[in-house]
Amino acid sequence: MAESIAFHTTGRRDRYHELWPQLDALTRHEPDLIANLANATAAVKQAFGFFWVGFYLVRGPELVLGPFQGPVACTRIAIGRGVCGTAWAEKRSICVEDVDLFPGHIACSSESRSEVVVPILVGDTVVAILDIDSDRLSDFGAVDVEELQKLAAMASGWFAGDR
Repeated sequence: MAESIAFHTTGRRDRYHELWPQLDALTRHEPDLIANLANATAAVKQAFGFFWVGFYLVRGPELVLGPFQGPVACTRIAIGRGVCGTAWAEKRSICVEDVDLFPGHIACSSESRSEVVVPILVGDTVVAILDIDSDRLSDFGAVDVEELQKLAAMASGWFAGDR
């Protein structure tokens, strides 16, 4: 059965508020983690048209590329490296206005200009990273961090198996 999402607003916060119940409806009865992560990336990409939307999954001492929408990406990232590895090590969201100014930024694509990264925690353990890149400078702000932390909380339930 095909699912769809639709949007009627243009403001970023309003768009997020339209997205969350639709994403919940897509994932509520689906027990498969990868299916839910894949639909989440597609929904966020469709809602906002960001350059790259994806998840990196914690696999031992590295983040490993998970479901994503956008051009090919870096496959493995060590803890503490780049924006994603730093967010993992520090267990905090990071919003970068200009990726070229972030010390140790990993340039998976030269077209990426700004980035927002949100860790997904189960309890106190980071299990994945939500990574979103834009091809525009300063495309993300406090609204994005606040709203994407809601997606991270939703995804935490998928990892924990809480339905």
